[in-house]
Amino acid sequence: MSSAQNAFSGTRPVAPQQAFDLDKLEAWLRGRLPGFDGGLQVEQFNGGQSNPTFLLRSGERRWVLRRKPAGVLLASAHAVDREYRVIRALAATDVPVAQAQLLCEDPAVIGSMFYVMDHVDGRIYWDPRLPGLEPAERAALFDELNRVIAALHRVDPTAIGLAGFGKPNAYVERQVARWTRQYRASETEKIDAVERLIDWLPQHLPPDGESRIVHGDYRLDNVVFHPSEPRILAVLDWELSTLGDPLADFAYHCMSWRLPAEGSRGLGGVDLAALGIPDEAMYARRYFERVGLVEPPPASTWTFYMVFNMFRLVGILQGVAARALQGNASSEHAVMTGRRARPLAEQAWALACTLDSRR
Repeated sequence: MSSAQNAFSGTRPVAPQQAFDLDKLEAWLRGRLPGFDGGLQVEQFNGGQSNPTFLLRSGERRWVLRRKPAGVLLASAHAVDREYRVIRALAATDVPVAQAQLLCEDPAVIGSMFYVMDHVDGRIYWDPRLPGLEPAERAALFDELNRVIAALHRVDPTAIGLAGFGKPNAYVERQVARWTRQYRASETEKIDAVERLIDWLPQHLPPDGESRIVHGDYRLDNVVFHPSEPRILAVLDWELSTLGDPLADFAYHCMSWRLPAEGSRGLGGVDLAALGIPDEAMYARRYFERVGLVEPPPASTWTFYMVFNMFRLVGILQGVAARALQGNASSEHAVMTGRRARPLAEQAWALACTLDSRR
């Protein structure tokens, strides 16, 4: 088992800074959660950096609880109510999601808003190199990842009641502004590459794309695979979902091919052919076929989206670092994760410079 798989898999006792009153939670769940009959036991999942996630047990039944973290939070972050809304809406589509059961907006129960969904038993992989599998198995899992994000981007938001889930226009422009604000609000040190990106991005915005449901953090460790088949049973972690440009969402997913394998759990520098994993270009072509995109995007547009998404991830990592300093991060690996912000910002700026040099 890889170090990432060891570090992020499974559960542990609830961290002291995330603890809450089990009696209050049990009283609230009684009569509301189907199949719940008391005897509540709670453990905390090791994975995840943003919204603390817990395994609930009652006899043989299991559920998952996602809550907002305690403490001072950035505006619009940790939107568990939006997660709940989108997975309920997607339940009737080809996008596999866990069944959402309850949303509690009353912070008096456990100290912050939370929702409960069914527990989905299956495989979660934290290392995209998929150690221990055969090349054909890896190829099948990556093809399924590709199929599901394409299925998401084909969903008509209006048809499932999500027409007002986000603003339909100027998605990337608003995202650049939002992540600039998020970065500033959680800034822990000065990073020159970030300052350059903050100036560069608004000057290189591509034309607006179509508006679809975007996941915002679609990656290997945010899906649950069937225990023995190359089939996704549930897409997890919809905190950043909204309406926006599906190409930007897909480019974020494809960042894995650009990030280093060590430290960032990416595929950069990996012998993909030997592992049976498609390269970025091959993987993108299959997605474009599935969503019906006749002409692939211009190389300059694809490069911009990569730069933008690296910057966006820098903002996410900076938020993790800030919460680690405050002591309310959801993962014990938060400090290490936060340290990835500077090298990623420098990689993004180097990529931005290649785009300018081609103009």
